[in-house]
Amino acid sequence: MHHSIRKPLALVPLALILLAPVAHGGEADALPPAVRDAKAQLLSQFFAQGGASPAVLEYRRKLAEYQRIRGAFDEEAGAYWSQISEKRKGRNAKRRSGQQVTLDDYVLEHPPLYNGPKRPVNPEPEQTPDRPERKPIPVVADLLRAAQDLYQFTPQRPSSEVEFKRAYARYALASGLTREQAVRVYSFETGGTGSYDVQAGIEHGGKRAISTAMGYNQLLTTNSVELLAEQGHEFIRALSEKVAKTSGPARQALEHKLTVLKKMVAQAKSVPDTWSEHEKIGNTAQGWAMHAMVLDVDIGPMLQTHKLLTSVLFARTKGYTRPLTAAELEMMNLTGDGTGLDMVTMPQAMREQVPTSNFFQRGGYERNPVAIRHNTVAKLLAVTDTRMDSNSNNAGARELAAAF
Repeated sequence: MHHSIRKPLALVPLALILLAPVAHGGEADALPPAVRDAKAQLLSQFFAQGGASPAVLEYRRKLAEYQRIRGAFDEEAGAYWSQISEKRKGRNAKRRSGQQVTLDDYVLEHPPLYNGPKRPVNPEPEQTPDRPERKPIPVVADLLRAAQDLYQFTPQRPSSEVEFKRAYARYALASGLTREQAVRVYSFETGGTGSYDVQAGIEHGGKRAISTAMGYNQLLTTNSVELLAEQGHEFIRALSEKVAKTSGPARQALEHKLTVLKKMVAQAKSVPDTWSEHEKIGNTAQGWAMHAMVLDVDIGPMLQTHKLLTSVLFARTKGYTRPLTAAELEMMNLTGDGTGLDMVTMPQAMREQVPTSNFFQRGGYERNPVAIRHNTVAKLLAVTDTRMDSNSNNAGARELAAAF
């Protein structure tokens, strides 16, 4: 960097020296023709290159090569992912009209992967457009502060991890989840060691949150808002029953919690029931306060349960009555109910042939080494099962299994 800035400056005096004879009017004519032509050629090259240093010239050459190769790849990849989108629309239309989806309704080739040169680094300073400031990701302390500021409420934390696990197990079983589903999804999502307040990025020695995903099934703030909007009536019913069975100071605390819960449900229901609208709330202090409910020993287990139960119920409404395996449930948890059910309902013979790219957007796929490496539906489900098998032996998973 230091040398590349200095070299063009060092060339300027040379150019002036070469020009100097011309300034003396007629003296240049006394120079031998060969010398005069060499000077002219050197000057022509110097100005054609804009005074660029060798490092900059090499950068420009590499940049042109990168743009040519990357452009050709993007054209090929764009055509592939357009085909993926069209096939997906066709499958959705077939399902709406009750038609059978077949192997022809999927793209059976794997997507092109870029293996060309990386974009070269410019040795000269570049003006870069101002990027919007990245918003900080809220952590537990931020969620608690928002709940206190907006609702004068502090979630009731469990006295121990086992207390939360037992509350989760009771509610999950009563709601229709199986022990296998709950324990194995927990094992996959948290590595079989996660606590009720574990947050993505701040686990296994991590120091920085990478998302708002929290708890046994890694709910995002948007998940919490959406579940309060769609299942809030069930949460209110369950908590009301507990209030009715409680007396004394404990009842007063539960009544306050119930009042806060009703306000949050009303707020969540105040916008259209879409992911994008819930996400807008989730990105505000209001959403952070709602997300704090995952930490509460009464509401948290309900939120974690319904994160999975909504997928189970979705499958049933679509006519899929066989119990979902934990790996199938995780596919729906990871990719969304509609996309996940597409994989779940696929016969094994098709699972062996259909690439995972059919269930992703291009950006998500290219950032997902697991989906790239295990590139068919069968392989992706198999590696999910393998990871669940391994993580289910960890202490947290064994503790949760015992709670059931």
